[in-house]
Amino acid sequence: MSDMLSRVAGAPITWGADASAGWGYLMDPARVMSEMREAGLSATELGPDGFLPSDPQELKDFVAGYGMSMVGGFVPAILYQDKDMDADVQYFERASDQLAAAGASNVVLGPRSHYDGYDTEIDMDDDQWAVFLRNLRRFQDITDERGLQTALHPHWGMAISRQNQVDRLLNSCDVGMCVDAGHLFLSGVDPLQVVKDAGDRVLHVHIKDLTNEMAEKVRSGEVPFRQATIDGMFVPAGSGDVDLAGIIRYLEGRGYQGWYWFAFKIFLFESVNFIFGDFKILVSTSKLKLSASNLFDSLSVTVVRSGDLIELSKIKYS
Repeated sequence: MSDMLSRVAGAPITWGADASAGWGYLMDPARVMSEMREAGLSATELGPDGFLPSDPQELKDFVAGYGMSMVGGFVPAILYQDKDMDADVQYFERASDQLAAAGASNVVLGPRSHYDGYDTEIDMDDDQWAVFLRNLRRFQDITDERGLQTALHPHWGMAISRQNQVDRLLNSCDVGMCVDAGHLFLSGVDPLQVVKDAGDRVLHVHIKDLTNEMAEKVRSGEVPFRQATIDGMFVPAGSGDVDLAGIIRYLEGRGYQGWYWFAFKIFLFESVNFIFGDFKILVSTSKLKLSASNLFDSLSVTVVRSGDLIELSKIKYS
């Protein structure tokens, strides 16, 4: 029997915590951690820089105070240019120190572009690829020195997102991968095929879902990513067009022992009140489903078993 449910983590982004410019309201981290734990989650990612305590020991104590463990953290950096690289390295070293002290195993590296937000794509030329790979090796050395692994995260609006970029990355280096099913799908990439191509290099998995109809509006430029997120582009896991069941089935079948991060990328205009019901994990499941009908109504956590929805927790906007 799979121990998948013991490897399910949450993240502050589900509570709207994103460091991107103009992203929206940031809730108090103590509240986020309390409500994450109350929802039945026992592990989390780090969240944006400065959201949780920066001092490694303070972070370890803070997370432990909620009975939570730290599984990794998303750290963005511009790798294809050397401008301001020292600042990115310092941030990456600081985050790696935090995560190592808190007992995490991976640092999720977001290969961001020099543009603000996620609404502008970039296609690196050969010279930029050379700089990218050189700096990537530098970042991998930082995690290696701390007993961690680097998991690179292809992401819409970043330097690695499209199929040709993912293929070139896999063929040009040995970096581990954070497979984000939603962002790969949004970029026109089959995430299941990436999982197969990456093999043992898959270190971390982000489970997100969306419909191809909405994704195509973003791909074509009709709707910017940020606006699409506000409009509810990310849908309940299992209700969109991403083959999440296939991804999970394949990974579990080949003995994957890494973490699954189930979350929504949401935008909050203001603070909200969350009301939780009981959360109980009753049985081993094939799929965990997180749903947000929209930013102002509700967020619910459910489990799918044999086609039946078993509601475990409901969070209502009020």
